[in-house]
Amino acid sequence: MKRKRITQLFPFLLPIRKAQRKLFFYTKMDFDSNHYAKTKASEFLPFCIYETKSKLLNENTGFDMKYQENKVFNLRLAAEPLNGLLICPGETFSFWQRVRHAEKNQRYKDGLCVVNDELVTVPGGGLCHLSNLLFWLFLHAPLTIVERHPHEIKDFPSPDEDEPDGVDATIHEGWLDLKVKNDTSLTFQIELAIDGPYMYGRILVGQANGYSYEVINRDKSFFRKEEKIFERVSVCRQVIDNKSQQPISENLLYTDVFEIGYPLPEGTPINEGPPINV
Repeated sequence: MKRKRITQLFPFLLPIRKAQRKLFFYTKMDFDSNHYAKTKASEFLPFCIYETKSKLLNENTGFDMKYQENKVFNLRLAAEPLNGLLICPGETFSFWQRVRHAEKNQRYKDGLCVVNDELVTVPGGGLCHLSNLLFWLFLHAPLTIVERHPHEIKDFPSPDEDEPDGVDATIHEGWLDLKVKNDTSLTFQIELAIDGPYMYGRILVGQANGYSYEVINRDKSFFRKEEKIFERVSVCRQVIDNKSQQPISENLLYTDVFEIGYPLPEGTPINEGPPINV
């Protein structure tokens, strides 16, 4: 039986614990050796490495759709300090380092968030939608992943069958961040927009380099453990030569293991027991 945290036993302690975690969280960033990206440019860089879009409203949560509308409101607040942000050579991008003051003029509304393995409503809920989109953009640029946390449970199959598994990035202020570092000599920029039913994102660069990037899965498998189904999958990034459209290199970025919270297609091979290296 999983041991309960003290804040689960005594919920009145949760605000104190959150304030403590946030204090340590940001103080550590103030004194670590990273040079964090903070500069926003009024004009966008000329070359687009990759662009994507994500549908904003999910009609299958089981909750009132007002929480989806609230999520869009929250995303607009959080996107503002990120839109136009430059990630210069040697700089590190931190989601929370930039988004921490997004509420300075308007407060977040209640949106959906997973807390203690349950989907509940909390102020600022839904910001993982933005961190997921940003991480997907970063995977298509030569940026180094410094910190990224997967969701422990995948509740729904990917709406796009061509989208690789294991490319999400959950965030929790005071606990979990999304960080990437620019170890190149190029300057990158984030562009975000919310228009109609979609959120749009682009990763821009100051000069073209003749390469693009593709994210693929390797070694995907399912296994059963304690009556639950899990997926294990590796995420790799290929460098593509734009002239020949052929991959010239491939690197393993990470390997994820997460629970599957929906029925798999009939006939899906499921191993009994986890792989030896899990």
